[in-house]
Amino acid sequence: MNIIAASELSKSVITDFFITNWGSPQMVIGSGIFTCDELDGYAHIGADGAIQGYVSYVLEQTECEIISLDSLAENRGIGSALLARAEQAAKEAGCERMKLVTTNDNLHALGFYQRRGYQFHELHVNAVEKARAIKPEIPLIADNGISIRDEIVLVKLI
Repeated sequence: MNIIAASELSKSVITDFFITNWGSPQMVIGSGIFTCDELDGYAHIGADGAIQGYVSYVLEQTECEIISLDSLAENRGIGSALLARAEQAAKEAGCERMKLVTTNDNLHALGFYQRRGYQFHELHVNAVEKARAIKPEIPLIADNGISIRDEIVLVKLI
């Protein structure tokens, strides 16, 4: 797999990836407002030279928080490889645990992370309302028909 550090890509390429897939590089979650194209991260580059997956994260003392994890080609190991690379970077930086936030509707992500050792840690009921006040383009209902309301914090010791 061709995984490279975000620092090896031009910021405009990363920005375009987030605009195409998220509407903007801004991520609004309970732990803060993040501009993903300015964070540490890794990209999976496909044979065509385009980003096929991306992980962004922040390191804070003994904790690493995954801010975004995207794979444009499901079930090919891209997300798993990017997550493993972020966990490796966190260990090398002296972190003891990984943390991330997802929403109640994201059943795929909840299964993905639990299969990789992440556990439910906190539930923030109706937290997406606060995020939507800052980023109104967050939809009310997911593609699977579930209302997007709550944030779920998952944690893994590393």
